[in-house]
Amino acid sequence: MSLPPVPRVLALANQKGGVGKTTTAINLGTALAAIGENVLIVDLDPQGNASTGLGIDRQSRVRSTYDLLLGEAGISDVAMETAVPRVFVAPSTLDLLGVELEIANQPDRTFRLRQALASPAEQESSRVRNYTYVLVDCPPSLNLLTINGMASAHSVLVPLQCEFFALEGLSQLLQTVEQVRRSLNPELTIHGIVLTMFDSRNTLSRQVVADVRANMGAAVYDTVIPRNVRVSEAPSHGTPVLLYDFKSAGSQAYLRLAAEIIQRERRLRAA
Repeated sequence: MSLPPVPRVLALANQKGGVGKTTTAINLGTALAAIGENVLIVDLDPQGNASTGLGIDRQSRVRSTYDLLLGEAGISDVAMETAVPRVFVAPSTLDLLGVELEIANQPDRTFRLRQALASPAEQESSRVRNYTYVLVDCPPSLNLLTINGMASAHSVLVPLQCEFFALEGLSQLLQTVEQVRRSLNPELTIHGIVLTMFDSRNTLSRQVVADVRANMGAAVYDTVIPRNVRVSEAPSHGTPVLLYDFKSAGSQAYLRLAAEIIQRERRLRAA
């Protein structure tokens, strides 16, 4: 099986909020960069937390993913450098709240992000910046923004919190991925499910891990992201946890996750 050319596009999606999706986008992107990858994070969430967590204040977001989806700017116009070497971000603004209404009647409404990433000018820009991974941080809902993210992606990465209702809603998300694959993006796959906010002292957390692995098998990454105070503190400083406290349990877990993702990519190339 041959893979599409780089950059590889991974959509981070879960319709439930508070599962660590944006935290994973920021810190996975940083971890990938730490081991030599060049990463673009596309913030498709109107809350803009991925942008804020990478130190991009709202006043600096002259162009955003809103302009991108309207076709008024390209990735090269929108992408901003961050304090993290080799990590760029296409920031979000609250304008995204209205973008669905503005493009709802357009026949290409589900492909706006794909078109932006695939245009010849943007491919040239990607080569200049040598992006090897694009991480799309989707909003916590299965709306047109999330569909755009999935339609543009090679694979979907699903963060799943280690809590009682972890599996609730997962089947709906997987059904949506399958619908997008059938109707919009035949190459779309589930890259993996990453369990987040794991507390080894908590019997329930351990049971959730066992249940998810029993239900989803090899789709679940070996790496589990622990509940870690340093991971929670880092966004308030506008920095990923790997820069905030490299030696913390959270930082080390995201480095292991990045390595595991690259290993899966190598297996795909060898298939």
